[in-house]
Order: sequence, then structure tokens, then C-alpha cells
Amino acid sequence: MKSLSLLAAAVAVVQAQEVYITTSGYTARPQCTEPPATPTYRFQSFSYASLNDTVRYAISVPSPTTTHTYGPAYSEAVAKLSTTLSTTTWGSWLPGQTIISATDTADKYGQAAWSSQWLHASLANYTDIGLYTTTVSPTPLPTSELVLPPRDYFGPTDCYNFPEGFTFGVAGSAAQIEGAIGLEGRAPSILEKMLPDTKPQDYVTNENYYLYKQDIQRLASIGVKYYSFSISWGRILPFTVPGSPVNEQGIKHYNDLIDYVLEVGMVPIVTMLHFDTPLYFINASAGYAVPDIGYQNGGYWSEEFVESFVNYGKILFTHFADRVPFWVTINEPLLYAFNFTGLDNVVHAHAELYHFYHDTLNGTGKVGLKLNDNFGVPKNPENQTEIDAANRFNDMQLGVFTYPICLGQQYPKSILDTLPGAKPLSKKELEYISHTTDFIGIDAYTATVISVPAEGIENCAKQNMTTNSLYPYCVTQETVNAYGWDIGYRSQSYVYITPIYLRTYLSYLWNTYKTPLILSEFGFPVYAESTRDLVDQLYDSPRSEYYLSFMSEVLKSIWEDGVNVIGAIAWSFMDNWEFGDYAQQFGMQVVNRTTQERWFKKSFFDIVDFVGARNGLGY
Repeated sequence: MKSLSLLAAAVAVVQAQEVYITTSGYTARPQCTEPPATPTYRFQSFSYASLNDTVRYAISVPSPTTTHTYGPAYSEAVAKLSTTLSTTTWGSWLPGQTIISATDTADKYGQAAWSSQWLHASLANYTDIGLYTTTVSPTPLPTSELVLPPRDYFGPTDCYNFPEGFTFGVAGSAAQIEGAIGLEGRAPSILEKMLPDTKPQDYVTNENYYLYKQDIQRLASIGVKYYSFSISWGRILPFTVPGSPVNEQGIKHYNDLIDYVLEVGMVPIVTMLHFDTPLYFINASAGYAVPDIGYQNGGYWSEEFVESFVNYGKILFTHFADRVPFWVTINEPLLYAFNFTGLDNVVHAHAELYHFYHDTLNGTGKVGLKLNDNFGVPKNPENQTEIDAANRFNDMQLGVFTYPICLGQQYPKSILDTLPGAKPLSKKELEYISHTTDFIGIDAYTATVISVPAEGIENCAKQNMTTNSLYPYCVTQETVNAYGWDIGYRSQSYVYITPIYLRTYLSYLWNTYKTPLILSEFGFPVYAESTRDLVDQLYDSPRSEYYLSFMSEVLKSIWEDGVNVIGAIAWSFMDNWEFGDYAQQFGMQVVNRTTQERWFKKSFFDIVDFVGARNGLGY
């Protein structure tokens, strides 16, 4: 009887997602008319001309005709800071350096002090700084690179268009694409010390720090409107803390980057912190400690983090807020939170920056958080215990941020009852934090099937990560459904193609947290793609299926479920450094690691074509 109830539940879920099921189990085709009783056979003249497909080309983003501003210019904005900014420049930490060559040892922010940070980092095998040491001027793309690939045989059949103002773009992050880690005054981040020496490091990656104009030119040429990138904290403030000098070279670089995005007709989206916290916050012993929650020690728990991050964020606002309409404070903070204090610090720092942007600068753009959560769905949606387990999983990953920030509500009970040192927010804190986001950015790559472990949740919640691998969520996470099927087509990593779960996820987020949504990251690393010949890497149909099915479900979510999804940002616009791994290729462009050449993959054309056709801009 249990299997029959599970089947009934599964059929109900599928029917709710607009998939038509007949009693025989076959999928009906309501869009089809009755065919003739018998086919009519006939001869006709044969010609290979039927193979000729119309050649289509990508449409470039049009040049801008107007200039929009979203906040005060620097001269006005900097006057609203409570501190005075000083700027300076430093040199570069070149491969093989082992001594401090500067003589200004008495200056705590001088060249010698800056160099000592790199001596302290003591990087292994730091012997290569890449091909470029100056910004490369962009060149127009030849039309031969912009010919669209053949269409896949099956594709979306939706009839919806995106609402006016829908934000579609592509993303990358500083640590994963920039390289040039020790050049032009940048200080070391935790990512330079996170991985074993045997893993590929972030020293060079895609050299986007010097190739950014060519990369942006490529995006504009294919028709991408929004470019989401992150800024390196260590490039702006090499000494991290309030009162330390601002790096003139870092400010100039990101000023030029933003200006060039606007020059080609695109729009910038900026993330302040994408995992690359300054190494300043991590000492040797803390760096290897076992976390209570998350996967890495991002330093967010430091007693200096809130004041330092808020100071850094204010500096970014004062320099760039006039030209940037979308801001993300911290990317996926759960993963590097480390403990309850880290979570709590993120919530407070984010709220303070939101108030500064809207209340002090009177910024007219949007400020939000970007969260991770492989949507937890109950293995048996009729079992209340498993529903409770799925809610616990989602509450602990999302609710710790979204309940106070979106709704002004207390931290989830599961967080307060599980994490060491957890304490509730005061009434005054909740009033200040309440409704301090303009959107929820959700990195909704895939889904996870949740059930209750044999030992139960309560027993696990009394333990820690060392004694119980399920801690702190204390639920069983799987990638198969109740009948033993994978939840979707599997990738090189944890991602499965799960578009129907995505639609349910968006409905859950909107109806639970009542805040506009941006699908801030979603992407698919095709299995063993990096081992294939170039021509085969470029024809990445599984990635196209992933993107188009997800975007089709976004449209249904908007038009059929009433969910306010205001944007979608695909990850990533090119293969990059996936934290010690180049085999997991999430990118829509192949990158040659020796020459730094880029080639568009089929999926890039397909997703831009999909969005363009539903914005009245079809190719």
C-alpha cells in the first residue's frame, strides 16, 4: 500500500507541473491533432538542397544611447563616509621573491609591510604570472565566430515572453578568472592557501585581469546584456581594515572595467565578496579547524569582519554606485560561514550596507544577497516527517539569512537548537535587519532528495561534524527518487538537470520569503567534457538542455505560478578555475590554458537565442 500512495503522490506532483499523464502511463500530446487514417505514399524529385540550413549570426548588443545613474558620483558619495580615505600604490609580488626589498619598514602600510603579507602566505610553486602584464586592447570578433550552431532536434515549446525589464546575463568571479594574484598591489586571499599544493592554484587562471576588455567584447558580440562579476577585496584594500589606504591601481582597474561594460552597451552587476576573503582573517590553526556549518573557513567569524567588510563595501559604493544598478554583498555566505558567529556577522554586515546604500547614498539600484541551496525535496511528499526534514534542511541553508533579512523574523529554531553558541536576534536587531534586501539571489543549480536518517534528527543534532557526517543538517541527502531513478541527468559534479524541481523551488522561495528572486547562478559541467577534442567540447548539447529547460521553467513560474522572478544569470561565461579543478567545466566558452584563446560553445548561442526570441529580439 505504501508504494501505491507514493505513486499517487508522484503522479499528483507531475500533474501539478503541467505534464499530462494518461491512465496507461503514456504521455498524452494535447497539442497534436488526429492524423489521417493511412499515410499517402508517393515519389518526388530528390535534392540535397533540403540540407541547406539558413546561416544565422549572433546579434551584438546595441551601442548605448543614454546614460543611467543609480547613485551619487564619487565626489558627492565620499563626503558621506564617516572616515577619510587615503590612496596609494604598491608594487607586484613576482615569482621567486623571498626577501623584502623595500626600505620603508617603519610604515605599517608601506611596500615592505605589503610584501611581508606575501612572505607570510608562503605560496608553493608560485612560478608563473601568465602571458600578460598590461591591459590588452580589445579587437572586434570576426563574423565567422558568430555563426549560430545547428539547433537541437527537441527544444522548448513554451509560448511565453519575459516580462519587461527581466535581467538576463552571465557571470564570473574575480578569483576564478582574474589571475595576476600578486600584481599591482593585490594582497593574498584565503583561496591562495585553501588547497593542497598538488591541486591547480588560482595564480593565472584566465588572465581576465588583463584580458577583461576582450572578454567583455566577446559577450557584447554574442548579445549578452548583463555581466555579473566580483571585485577582489585584496585589490581594493590590501591591508583589509578600516583606515588603511585604498589601492589606486585596484580602483582604476574596476573603474575601467565598469566603464567598458557600459561603453559596449552592457550593464554591470557587482558582487563584493565571492569567497576570496583577505588572508588577514585566517591564522594557521584556524584555517584547518573543523567548521560547525559550511565547508571552509572564510573568516566571517572574526571580530573584525563586520566593521572591515562594511568599510570595504562603503568604499565600493562611493566609487562605483553611480554606474552599477545591481549589488550583491556576499556570495553563498553559508559555505564559508564556519560557525554561528560567521552566519550572524554576515546578516549584520549585509543589513548595514543596505542601509548605507539606500538611506545615506539614496541609491536607486538594488542590493541583495546571493545564497546557495540545492533545493531539498522530501523523498515522500506524503510523509510529514520527511516534509519536516526537508523544511529543516532548507531553513538551515536559507532561512538563517532570509527570515531576518526578508521578513524581520527570528533565526530558524533548527539553527538556534543545533549550532554551538547560537543566540536569537533581539527585537532591536530584527527591526534594523528587517526587509534589508531588494532581491534574493539564489544559486539554484540542482535539487537534493531529503529523508530522515535511521538514527533520527535529534540525536545527530547533539553532535558535530567530527562525530557525525550528517551534522548539522542531520538529514539524509540523496540524488535518487523513491523509485531508484536519478533525479535528473548527471554532470561532472554534483549538478543534475532538474528543471521541474526548479519551478517548485522558485514557488517555495517566493511564497515563503515574499521577496523578488534572481536566479543568480545556474550551470552544468558536462561529464568528461575537458577530455574531448575541441570541436566536441563546443557541441555541448547537455548544457543547452540544462539551460533551456531551466529558462523554460522560469517562464512558467512567472506566468503560471505568479512568482516574481526578475532575472537569471548563467554560470559561467567561460571555463574557469573551479577551486583547484579545471576538469569541471561550467563555462559556455572553452579556454586554452596555454594561449588564453576562447571559443564559444553551442550552449552560449542557444541560451542567448532563447532569451532573445522571448524578448522580441530573436535571431
